[in-house]
Amino acid sequence: MNKLEAEKRIIKLRELINDYRYHYHVLDESIMSEAAADSLKHELAVLESEFPELITPDSPTQRVAGKPLDKFEKVKHEKRMISLADVFSREEITDWIHRNEKLIPGGKIAEFFTDIKMDGLACALKYRDGIFVQAVTRGDGMVGEDVTQNVKTINNIPLKIAKDGDVEVRGEIIIFKKDFEKLQEKQRKLGEAEFANPRNLAAGSIRQLDPKVAASRPLKFIAYDLVKPNLPTHEQAYEMLRALGFQTSNEDRVWTSDKTSEMFKYIDELDEYRKGLPFNTDGMVIKINDRKIYDDLGIVGKTPRGAVAFKFPAEEATTKVRDIVLSIGRTGAVTPVALFDPVSVAGTTVRHASLHNADEIARLDVRIGDTVIIYKAGDIIPQVKEVLVGLRPEGTEVFDFEKALKKQYPELEFERPEGEVVYRVKGESSDLILKRAIEYYASKPALNIDGLGEKNVEALINSGLVKSIADLYLLNATSVAKLERFGEVSANNLVTAIQNTKHPMFNKFITALGIRHVGAATATSLARKFGTLDALMEATEEDLLGINDIGDVVAESIVAWFADEDNVKLLNDLRKMDVWPEAEVAKDLPLAGKSYIVTGTLSAMGREEAEDKLRELGATVTSSVTKNTTALIVGEKPGKSKTDKADKLGISRMSEAEFLKLINN
Repeated sequence: MNKLEAEKRIIKLRELINDYRYHYHVLDESIMSEAAADSLKHELAVLESEFPELITPDSPTQRVAGKPLDKFEKVKHEKRMISLADVFSREEITDWIHRNEKLIPGGKIAEFFTDIKMDGLACALKYRDGIFVQAVTRGDGMVGEDVTQNVKTINNIPLKIAKDGDVEVRGEIIIFKKDFEKLQEKQRKLGEAEFANPRNLAAGSIRQLDPKVAASRPLKFIAYDLVKPNLPTHEQAYEMLRALGFQTSNEDRVWTSDKTSEMFKYIDELDEYRKGLPFNTDGMVIKINDRKIYDDLGIVGKTPRGAVAFKFPAEEATTKVRDIVLSIGRTGAVTPVALFDPVSVAGTTVRHASLHNADEIARLDVRIGDTVIIYKAGDIIPQVKEVLVGLRPEGTEVFDFEKALKKQYPELEFERPEGEVVYRVKGESSDLILKRAIEYYASKPALNIDGLGEKNVEALINSGLVKSIADLYLLNATSVAKLERFGEVSANNLVTAIQNTKHPMFNKFITALGIRHVGAATATSLARKFGTLDALMEATEEDLLGINDIGDVVAESIVAWFADEDNVKLLNDLRKMDVWPEAEVAKDLPLAGKSYIVTGTLSAMGREEAEDKLRELGATVTSSVTKNTTALIVGEKPGKSKTDKADKLGISRMSEAEFLKLINN
């Protein structure tokens, strides 16, 4: 083959290889097998070695890693590579819009341009008459480092574009999530340390002096700006970037000023589906689409006025451990729970997290007073990731699990079976604890489910039909009727009675949960204070201590109960089945602020029903007489100690007839 024939062949090979590169690395589609592409590259390399004078800077063969560098040369940016100011809410976006509208002619921004915010290493690519000549990192925004040799190894960057003159493209160097996981798997198989995250790996790869390192990593360049030429809008800039062969996020949009509500909706939608994107992102960039207005608004400090970065809710945050309490779950297992200063993680306020067991506390060495990193496991359950030991206050003590058990549960005995990590209530089986929990859930002070007494509860659990409280609502009459204690009628009656409790009164439901130290009176106070179960679930110790009849022990017990993962799962399961208490309706109750005691037997109703009637009218019902008692409601055969103390304190007595008149008025 002579030189002229070789030149023609080389040109065709380059065109075909570049077309393959564009489809495979930019469009994520293949027009030929990888083996075929490798064969073409090999042929090109052989021809260029025979005719080295035909090698050009844009040849696919020039992507191979060159010699290691001694250092990176400094390069001054012609136009500053600035970062963006962060905003975290719709209100902050709206404030940003209003501030800019005050500064522009006409006072109205016509259009906004949005694109996903990449989590990578910012880099500027420079082309001269269509040929890639230089790559420069952001650096301090004014001066970056020349990383051309490393960046040239990135396969989705075109080495030649169809554009004369000077062109500057800016974007992020990233690693796709699937490629990162493959690298992690390789590290694990080799027994080597895993990489921290895709962003750090991408940045570290580009800053290696040996280009072979960058060449060995599956790096991608995602373009987000066209500095030269300066087109009228950001939308047109993106259109040209794609036309020139650059990969973009494909998440860019244009919104008119009267469509900002739709822009907000899109941001919310993106927050939902971003985990399915091939790359990591932590937010959305919002720019004024008109680039002249954007440039005229200028820069404040280190950020442009014409753009902001909306950040999605943080998935990690730091907070301080205020206490560690121990919760006994439905199986008798003890779960330690860390209580925090409230902190926002992944869009929700986190106040507590499970520490799982004594071994986990020891592994983390978490102590009361420590500053910790919190994250959401699966975006649902808060977890303690790490203790920032450097911020530990002086005098903190190692958490003594057994000492804490004795302090919080002095009347109970616990054991930790050999080979297990969990402490359990001694002598209590999981089935026995479940039976007690369901019996209490169905009892008169709670949901008062007719037909769910001790023997029937035992039959349901022993049969395997019920393995949790939530399973009660999955029962069907056909299955229940097959059990020894039931017939068709009784099975139907039981299932109906259970289904009728799907939307109970809030205070009754709180009682039914069986939270330690929380009886009917405290449940009523909680219902009145918080109104909904969701609000109660978010309550802090301080919130709870604001209720008159709740002290430290009760507040601690309530917070621990709602932090226990078993209990959280139970509530989630119940909610999915549409089992949820009615909200407490705020109203002026006639007996609010008054306190009563019922003693003796009433003929019209039982004592518990009478107490419920009083609570429904806003009264407090207590079991002992104090100077704050409004009246003693007396039935037949009243308690002598109560009547004597009432007489001594001058507390009036109320007959059953007077009581009935009181509650029926």
